[in-house]
Amino acid sequence: MRRNVREGDCLTRILVTGGAGFLGAHLCERLLDMGNHVTCLDNLHTGARQNIAGFLANPRFEFVEHSVIDAFDGYFDEIYNLACPASPQHYQRDPVYTFKTSVIGTLNMLELAKRRGAKLLQASTSEIYGDPLVHPQKENYWGNVNTMGVRSCYDEGKRGAETLVSDFHRFHGVNTRIVRIFNTYGPGMNPEDGRVVSNFIIQALTGNDITIYGDGSQTRSFCYRDDLVEGIIGLMNAPDHVTFPINIGNPVEITVRKLAETVLAMIPSKSRIDFRPLPEDDPMQRCPDVSRAREYLGWEPKVPLQEGLGNTIEYFRQIIASRSIPSVPKTA
Repeated sequence: MRRNVREGDCLTRILVTGGAGFLGAHLCERLLDMGNHVTCLDNLHTGARQNIAGFLANPRFEFVEHSVIDAFDGYFDEIYNLACPASPQHYQRDPVYTFKTSVIGTLNMLELAKRRGAKLLQASTSEIYGDPLVHPQKENYWGNVNTMGVRSCYDEGKRGAETLVSDFHRFHGVNTRIVRIFNTYGPGMNPEDGRVVSNFIIQALTGNDITIYGDGSQTRSFCYRDDLVEGIIGLMNAPDHVTFPINIGNPVEITVRKLAETVLAMIPSKSRIDFRPLPEDDPMQRCPDVSRAREYLGWEPKVPLQEGLGNTIEYFRQIIASRSIPSVPKTA
């Protein structure tokens, strides 16, 4: 029987959907450290129990195995809606499920927020910009998205979710926030999710060739996990007029090839760089303009790439020592 924290309790009651994922679990940990009661809602489609194992004994933490696609109820003051497969390897595996999670799942959480008078933060993504024609990407840029491509289940699902969030705010008065998350990395990443940082580190640590799709000139910017979570919490606690999208990411840009070379410089390895054809609709440039985050949240990333990569390398070194790593999937 699941516990319910009901009206009259003094703790802030927070629901984190997708709370057993990479970012969700770290968000749960940070919110618990701040003294909140946290309910983690996750159907473990891409999340994992081991990510939240350290919190299960905490009386202020509750895990509910449930999909946001199905109706859910409870008493909450705040809802962080992070539920959705987030790497191409995962969201392309079942594109219809991904789209339903983004749209139906967000609709269910908005209905819950409306019913309980809760504040809702929607985790959107830099993918809504598609393969951008504007650089760096500002929040008022509408994007360049292929509506029928292999990535569109995620891109268009998240764009639709932003529409729902905006309409619930305008027409139903729900107190909402929208964060557009750019590439994030750090300890706790799933070694099998196909993200470029985890792929490069695992390939270098295991002595396999580092796979680059395209010529490596495409750019990304990488925000460390801790910085990203602080930005999300800052947005949830921002003044109520901050209902417009806010980019959270690192504005320091790096080419994919330079990232590979940086990883190889940090890990003694016999790995070489192996160039492969570029996947469909892979964006050539991805870098946030974080002016809004600086202005409205007083936020900017603090952890430099070398430091963050060092922490992440050590995390994967321990993972590899404890178990075998399967073949590395395509990079994101």
